[in-house]
Amino acid sequence: MSDAALTIPHSELFAQVLRPDSRADPYPLYAALRSQPVSRQSDGTWVVSGYDEITLLLHDPRISSDLRNAGVTPSPDAEKALIQQDPPNHDRLRGAVMAKFTPQVVEALRHEVRATVDRLLDTVGDRTRLDLVDEIAYPLPVSIICSMLGIPPQDEARFHHWADALARTLDLDPDMPPEETAAITQAAGELRGYLEELTADRARHPGDDLISGLLTGSADGEPLSGDELVITTRLLLIAGHETTVNLITNGMLTLLRHPDLLERFRTDHDLVVPMVEEVVRYEPSVQFRYRAALADIRLGDTTIPRGSVIVLLLAAGSRDPGHFTDPDRFIPDRSPNEHFGFGGGIHYCIGAPLARMEAHVVLPELVRRLENPRLVADPPPYRPTAALRGPRHLWLDIDRIR
Repeated sequence: MSDAALTIPHSELFAQVLRPDSRADPYPLYAALRSQPVSRQSDGTWVVSGYDEITLLLHDPRISSDLRNAGVTPSPDAEKALIQQDPPNHDRLRGAVMAKFTPQVVEALRHEVRATVDRLLDTVGDRTRLDLVDEIAYPLPVSIICSMLGIPPQDEARFHHWADALARTLDLDPDMPPEETAAITQAAGELRGYLEELTADRARHPGDDLISGLLTGSADGEPLSGDELVITTRLLLIAGHETTVNLITNGMLTLLRHPDLLERFRTDHDLVVPMVEEVVRYEPSVQFRYRAALADIRLGDTTIPRGSVIVLLLAAGSRDPGHFTDPDRFIPDRSPNEHFGFGGGIHYCIGAPLARMEAHVVLPELVRRLENPRLVADPPPYRPTAALRGPRHLWLDIDRIR
């Protein structure tokens, strides 16, 4: 644990997690928080950071994803999104999506993912410096999820600004500057207007895309329309690429910090699947999620009062030495590896199979085609969002594209 983390009062540790200067390495703060796995912060928030305690709460019906139950007023769109709904409405919306977002649909995209990463690498040409985020890790999953939703390729670039702004809504940050709040409101309005037009057009002219499928429903999922369709499409669009952007970027960053493993990964194809799982544990995109207590909840010797805001500090749980051997070490073939990188319980990440498949294809291709990649800056600059953590840029020097 870092000396700085030891000097911060325990009740102020999560406030420090939210600060931008903690983004590059929040893990010492998480370790300090785990010294009291269930702890009340000075603002009244309860932070749960131990693996066993998080596991219990992920499956506890007394925990709500609707933060209005803790006196927090989200944006109108956010409060209707399935990730902020409880059963039975959550189950209905999730069922509608899962009926169309099947493993067969994801696997059918594998060839398109491979072709896309090769096209993006070819575009680098003879240059010997590239930004992995802007040139590969961001455009690839955006292209794939837009293709699934039937969004025209010429509109893909518009989503970068919208997604960056809306990702900040995942932090309940009391110190967010007014200009950032205004930018989020503007981005939300622009994206909603775009999606209202898109879904209305798809209702008049259905195709074989995911939006058309949600409109028509199936035996396993009822049709969606109106606000529910617009908000669910927004969730799929943002969640369908944000996790993968960070997974690809964090994966390459981790490999470049471990050159011996990079070389091993290049030659050992059996390492791809377990290594991607270890990236999701070791450097997860989703660091924490907020919940509300619907009743008094006793965990060990501590009682979380009804109406409290709870932070499930998933990334801390995934480095809990009580559950993982040598948790702060990157072990590419770690087994077992029951992490919280994609959440858990009824809100387990819908996009996890897509993110995994994209990483299984993209990371080996990057290692194969980038000759002698080197980090330009370490640590790289990070995006401002604490809950959804990843580099904003990852500049690499290379000898050439193979």
